[in-house]
Amino acid sequence: MSKKSVAVVMGGYSDEYVVSLKSGQLIYDSLDRNLYDVYKVVVLKDKWYFLDQNEKEYPINKGDFSVTLENNEQLKFDVCFNIIHGTPGENGILQAYWDAIGQTYTGCDFYQSALTFNKKDTLAVLSKYGIPSAKSIYLRKGENINVDEIVDYLGLPLFVKPNQSGSSLGITKVKEKSELLPATEVAFKEDHEILIESFLDGMEVSVGVIDFKGETIVLGITEIVPTNEFFDYEAKYEGASEEITPARIDEETTKRVEEISKKAYDSLGMSGFSRSEYILMDGIPYMLEMNTNPGFSPASILPQQAKHYGISIMDLCGNEVEKALAKKPN
Repeated sequence: MSKKSVAVVMGGYSDEYVVSLKSGQLIYDSLDRNLYDVYKVVVLKDKWYFLDQNEKEYPINKGDFSVTLENNEQLKFDVCFNIIHGTPGENGILQAYWDAIGQTYTGCDFYQSALTFNKKDTLAVLSKYGIPSAKSIYLRKGENINVDEIVDYLGLPLFVKPNQSGSSLGITKVKEKSELLPATEVAFKEDHEILIESFLDGMEVSVGVIDFKGETIVLGITEIVPTNEFFDYEAKYEGASEEITPARIDEETTKRVEEISKKAYDSLGMSGFSRSEYILMDGIPYMLEMNTNPGFSPASILPQQAKHYGISIMDLCGNEVEKALAKKPN
């Protein structure tokens, strides 16, 4: 049986591309070479390229996502392993393109990617399934911002965040009225839509959920103890937090978090990796957001949870490739 060719697609158009390159390297290193020929593809704003073993770049043909190597040899990929954080790999753009050209890929479809990248819409859909979230106000760039009304409705402190952005970029915790307008300016730099949310005073947990061998499973519940005010970019990627797996919660709360996390995953029709953030208050998990392409570097939460669960990174990644191949049209 001939090996299947897998392109690990990394990079992206946002500041998260640095994290994506680390995630891509771990997946590239972990895929079973007895089963797959594994390649690297980097997607950046100004260029898409294939990277050979000597770090030589070859441009990607965007007409069919192929590569022309030396001697005019054409390389096509059986599967693209999508590990781009943020745009265009986590908001549906890349998936829609791949669907249009008939390219098989891992993870969720373009609709789920676009939906979950939009915090407001995700929380609105999940509320129909009884999954709670913080009180919030949604604003578009240019709309009037009535500071007194917002503070009266949500109270202080509160959070201001971009509606569509990954890795906690552009988020501010606002403690005083005077800080609200500057915080909206920070968020509007990341996105033209923002969410202003009430403060939930509880434990933050990060929950990894995947579909593994035909079953939706919770990989783990990780307690986030940031040394900063909250789980911001520095806490996520620069070590400014303590991450405890499993979270220090009782059995009943653990079961409730697992049930709600599975329900959220299945209700949205998800596939592939996911990591959702919740705040636990009085044993109730309040959803903050769902990431469909979470960080996957060796220090990231999802690989830590897989290790604790007892699934190797090789099996975790191989499962994604096999699922993608199974849904490939004949």
